[in-house]
Amino acid sequence: MGLSIRPIPILTDNYAWFLRDEESGATALVDPAEEAPLVAAIEAEGGRLDQIFLTHHHADHVVATDALRKRFGAIVTGAAADAYRLPMLDYAVSDGDTVALGDMIGTVMETPGHTRGHIAYYFAAAPALFCGDTLFSLGCGRLFEGSAEEMFHALHRIAALPDSTLVCCGHEYTLANTRFALAVDPDNAALHARVAEINTLRAEARPTVPVRLGLEKQTNPFLRAPDVATFARLRREKDVFR
Repeated sequence: MGLSIRPIPILTDNYAWFLRDEESGATALVDPAEEAPLVAAIEAEGGRLDQIFLTHHHADHVVATDALRKRFGAIVTGAAADAYRLPMLDYAVSDGDTVALGDMIGTVMETPGHTRGHIAYYFAAAPALFCGDTLFSLGCGRLFEGSAEEMFHALHRIAALPDSTLVCCGHEYTLANTRFALAVDPDNAALHARVAEINTLRAEARPTVPVRLGLEKQTNPFLRAPDVATFARLRREKDVFR
């Protein structure tokens, strides 16, 4: 028993995450943004959708919310700070609030940087973190609305979670991220091993996430940045890296 987690590929390179509390059977989706493949996945999983968890307001994370709510009767949770630009929320949550999926309890973490109102959901019993576009495998989100300082602190708050935490992010960017990571950290043996694994996974059309947070702390240049200034420099370099 526990929390079953399945990434569902949608759009070009997004993931929505299908969750099931194995004890109660309650189900949820994180960041639904394409109706047809998500309906098919839900039907394949038994046709039940109880909840939708939103991490931030960007269309590629929310656009199918209302259609799925109408079809399955799911309730929708998202950031109170962003309620004005999210689909209608049944539950508006803030930092430290809890959400329940059956017997599984998640904690809301405010993680601004990519957007001002970005949140993540941490289920300690799994343990698993649904972090949208804050943290990617070997990368992090662009600073569209927040500052480097906000993102640095959000990432290092995430880094304080247990190393066994599954990082469930919003995009399959990992292979593309390997080039920059190797360019700025070429002597990292753990990174080279991770790159080899990523190449194998993508050659087989398999997801590179979820990934354990402990491995990200060894290999992700943004999590390894020791201070805000270093992080800001890396983020600027990544923005123009080709």
